[in-house]
Amino acid sequence: MNTGRRTLVATDIDGTLVPDGTLELPDYTADVLRRLDAAGVAVVFVTGRPLRWMTGFWPHVGNHGMAIVSNGAITYDAHAREIISLTGIEAEDGLALSAIISAELPGARFAIECADGIRLDPRFAARTAVAGAPRGPLREIWTDPAVKLLVRDPDVDADLLHGRIAEIVGDAATVTWTMPGLVEISAAGVTKASALHTLCGRLDVDPAEVIAFGDMPNDIPMLSWAGTSYAMAGAHPSVREIADRTAPASAEEGVAQVLEHLLAEV
Repeated sequence: MNTGRRTLVATDIDGTLVPDGTLELPDYTADVLRRLDAAGVAVVFVTGRPLRWMTGFWPHVGNHGMAIVSNGAITYDAHAREIISLTGIEAEDGLALSAIISAELPGARFAIECADGIRLDPRFAARTAVAGAPRGPLREIWTDPAVKLLVRDPDVDADLLHGRIAEIVGDAATVTWTMPGLVEISAAGVTKASALHTLCGRLDVDPAEVIAFGDMPNDIPMLSWAGTSYAMAGAHPSVREIADRTAPASAEEGVAQVLEHLLAEV
């Protein structure tokens, strides 16, 4: 691979760049990203995280200033602190979608992630406390485009829920997941790959020069699109199956280890 200045690194965050739930980059990884940026190699965070979980990562975005969050629904300028693009699910479409899911899965509970934060239906149990999050019927809290519709259903086996909802939704929306028992739904056609494709066009980077890292099914479109793809050690089997190569685990700062070798070639 030509590793000139047009090379771009696209990396997931949780379970990839850092262990799940980590709030800030460890020193070694931060140093590698800083040196890559100085060498002219853009490193773009491409994550399922919402904007509200990105605060500790903004200092490491680099000179290009861009990040992709919410599974591709938002491209964000971290320097200007503004949304560059947002492709969400409008309330009318989302309410119809949730009604279809509820008709098939009466135990389904919903939340919506919007640009300004999460909003919860009365039955949705958040794994972590969300201080001040609006809670109420979807028809009342869905007033802005949702970047993700989140679904849980305690009546359906966690490992089967994603497949069941994918069958119900069909091509009306994009269905994926990062943890068993929580399904993430984006607008039709919205994936990490779709947003990265648009950003790379803006930065004049060819897909063949993109090196991507990921660990979960929501990363598969991005890994399949990129010229070179890495699954993390311990990644979901579906990710390991489609990736070109394997990187050490996130707990070992595996992405940084791989990128250290790239630095030697730049």
